[in-house]
Amino acid sequence: QVQFVESGGGLVQPGGSLRLSCAASGIMTSFYYMAWYRQTPGKQRELVAGITSIGRTNYVDSVQGRFTISKDNAKNTVDLQMNSLKPEDTAVYYCNARLNTNLAVSYWGQGTQVTVSS
Repeated sequence: QVQFVESGGGLVQPGGSLRLSCAASGIMTSFYYMAWYRQTPGKQRELVAGITSIGRTNYVDSVQGRFTISKDNAKNTVDLQMNSLKPEDTAVYYCNARLNTNLAVSYWGQGTQVTVSS
């Protein structure tokens, strides 16, 4: 059974930092494109950052230079370091894994709330 345990969300002031972590079980992250998405009420889920099996990363423009995605295949974890946080980064953040050989195979975490507010 595939399970993701997300942690690290919370309340932070503008300009602050948070580190999200996603621990996966039931899959080997080395075979997956791992990503973080976020969603706010009434809006579609948005891809924030992703990392391929060989470590290539991509980011939505709005977080480029502020967020860093990383993964540890040995530990089956993927992290999102978020710096210089802004109120518009407030959202529920979800961990996602998509199988490299079959993109239709996709797994989601339960989500963790990030709130940026003074």
